[in-house]
Amino acid sequence: MASCLLVVNATELAIEEDLKQFLLVLSISLSIAVTARIFTWVRQVPYTLLLVLAGLGLASLNVRLVDLSPGLILFIFLPPLLFEAAWNMKWAHLMENLVPIGLYALGGVLFSIAGVAMGLTQIAGVPISTALLVGVCLSATDSASVIGLFREVGASKRLVTLIEGESLFNDGASVVGFGIVLSFALGSANLTLSETVAQFLAVTSIGIGIGALIGFCLANLTQQLESPWVEQSLTLVAAYGTYLVVEELGGSGVIGVVTAGLLMGNLGWDRTSSSRQFIQESWQFIAFFINSIVFLLIGDQIYFRQVIPNLPTTAVAIAGVILSRAVAIYGLGSISNWLGQQSPISWREQTVLWWGGLRGSVSIALALSIPTTVLGYEEIMANVFETVLFTLLLQGLTARPLLRLLNLVEDRSLQEKYLECIARRDAFSQVLKHLTQEAHPDIATSHLQQQVAAIEAQLNRFQNDIDELKDLHPDLKAFSTQTHQEKLLALEMSVYDQYVRAGLLEQKPLPVLQPNVLDLS
Repeated sequence: MASCLLVVNATELAIEEDLKQFLLVLSISLSIAVTARIFTWVRQVPYTLLLVLAGLGLASLNVRLVDLSPGLILFIFLPPLLFEAAWNMKWAHLMENLVPIGLYALGGVLFSIAGVAMGLTQIAGVPISTALLVGVCLSATDSASVIGLFREVGASKRLVTLIEGESLFNDGASVVGFGIVLSFALGSANLTLSETVAQFLAVTSIGIGIGALIGFCLANLTQQLESPWVEQSLTLVAAYGTYLVVEELGGSGVIGVVTAGLLMGNLGWDRTSSSRQFIQESWQFIAFFINSIVFLLIGDQIYFRQVIPNLPTTAVAIAGVILSRAVAIYGLGSISNWLGQQSPISWREQTVLWWGGLRGSVSIALALSIPTTVLGYEEIMANVFETVLFTLLLQGLTARPLLRLLNLVEDRSLQEKYLECIARRDAFSQVLKHLTQEAHPDIATSHLQQQVAAIEAQLNRFQNDIDELKDLHPDLKAFSTQTHQEKLLALEMSVYDQYVRAGLLEQKPLPVLQPNVLDLS
């Protein structure tokens, strides 16, 4: 009896200690993230990089917040981050850039593994199994690092779409490739081309199939609901449930989550509904919350005693990552342009895509999931962690100046001002319609006429502001066309949504008003 009580007390103490550690990590990470938003001079550095620097500071003092578990990152952190990015990606934008995204996602992984492994074996004399593991861990361009950074620094929508699409599907390919290479390193599988291709196709097909099934079913279910809280809960179920089910069935949970997120985000809600806006804000907070924890822990897990002895091999790994990324981006980008991409990827965009190939939490999680008995374990850990830090700090901190140098940063303040003028014009048009087309027997005619005159004057002022902005900034004309097209699509989908909620249609039809239909692209 006494022994049972001791076991219970020990378990309770362990749970209490874990909760204290979690609350400590949460407090530190959110404090740093909020500080980055408050002070102007700190805003120049993306908050994710500030968290890494803070983690490095703690690591230099040998303060370890928690022991990172690969299962914790892969299961708790990765599904919601990927789902949020996939859910927000517009299907039309993905299809417009499907060729380069597909080439970069799959080809980038292969080039990275080959480049890093070749450099380590030929230059540093590292065994092939160790070199392949380092290469496959570093083949993942982490979506949290890349997407968060590009949104922070203000990259153009085209660049954001390319980097989002590549990193989303790249993660799936990297995780699948890691499983194959790890089996080879452990001696449990032969690394033959036929077996590798067959295994890759199998796990990818399972992920796409199950993810599409879950995403399609939940997307149709949300069309019948009118409770934002319930719909938000369903998206969480989709993110974690898809990952669990697909992994249990032997597929790629990462690919399954991305597929489900894409379908639910594009079929479940029209983009002007109040439910979608509520869910979008909820997911933005979830992504901010998770990123704040992950990037702090990445810096905190560095062991400085392993840095100096492994600097030569780390330098080779970094060079392999950068050079293989350049070959993949410029080479595959040229192939994409040659295949007839409607909007060719310019050399400036390719340069940003090359330098923006950051590594992050996915690479760390893959490295930590390697058994300690694998040949060169400590060398793998040091190479992966140091290369991740290099990409996050050096490439991450120089991404903003590079975008400005190449003139690829959108003036979002100008776009917001333009949209504000349009919103005010539309709002005052509705007010004018209310005053002129509806009866107001309790209001004096003279007073109504004064109100109509005042509203018409405001409308003219807003329209003049809009015309002036378009004349001074010709780029706004293309932005105006895109905004108009999105509004037409939203109106079309809102009507379908009303029919579904009224029970007249079982599911929403696919949109017809695409850019090529109205010749607006």
